[in-house]
Amino acid sequence: MIKSMTGFGRCEILKGSKKFTVELKSVNHRYLDVNIRMPKKLNLFETAIRTLLKSYANRGKVDIFVTCEDLSQAQISVKYNAALAAEYLKYLKQMEEEFGLENDVRVSVLSRYPEVFTMEEQSEDEEELWNVLKEALEGAFTQFVETRKTEGENLRKDILSKLDLLSGQIGYIEERSPQIVAEYRAKLEDKMKELLADTQIEESRIASEVILFADKICTDEEVVRLKSHISHMRSTLEENDEIGRKLDFIAHEMNRAANTILSKANDIEVSDHAISLKTEIEKIREQIQNIE
Repeated sequence: MIKSMTGFGRCEILKGSKKFTVELKSVNHRYLDVNIRMPKKLNLFETAIRTLLKSYANRGKVDIFVTCEDLSQAQISVKYNAALAAEYLKYLKQMEEEFGLENDVRVSVLSRYPEVFTMEEQSEDEEELWNVLKEALEGAFTQFVETRKTEGENLRKDILSKLDLLSGQIGYIEERSPQIVAEYRAKLEDKMKELLADTQIEESRIASEVILFADKICTDEEVVRLKSHISHMRSTLEENDEIGRKLDFIAHEMNRAANTILSKANDIEVSDHAISLKTEIEKIREQIQNIE
């Protein structure tokens, strides 16, 4: 099943006192471009997160948001820096003696001095932390892939419907081409009769002119090529691998063939259908940009 590069996933895991929430979203991109936002204490897992994501996605601009809550608050402790407090007190006494000031420093005041008391997070078991985080990541990534598959199936159906329209346009051009040559021959004969009056018209001369005209406007090769490209794109849409780049190449070749048909068009109806061809192919190319 094909996958879109647009997707979203979310998972929340509560294990013991740890609560992890992972959200991610993505849009189309030529390669896999990953941006991760998470608490600093989880930065050591960044490489592991990127590696894990590669087993779920190969292309797209992916934004991952990770939050971590410690509901027990047991990992936070207060640290008292006695040496620093003594240093503050020593200099305060020195100032008292030098300037003859009253030393009115109390414990409550001294405790407010910078770094006397600090909040400190106790170290955690990295393996245990990663196991819970990984579970949340895998839950979000799985949902993320499912939304990509759903969107990919919608893209597949839309492209197939547009390929049906292309086949109809090509069928008309293929049917109309012989009629253009026949109409040209009739006009040429009428014109020569008008110019030459009773003079005998050389059939070989008319045949030669018609052959040159037919060769000039012939689009048989482009029509066959377009039919082949449409068939190739249909079969590619049934593949399970990453097919975005392959589809983009096929669409590019389809556009080249359509351009050639338009440049050879010597008939207003064929020109209109060739323009419609190009319009539908461009719509297909826009959709393909979203396929992984």
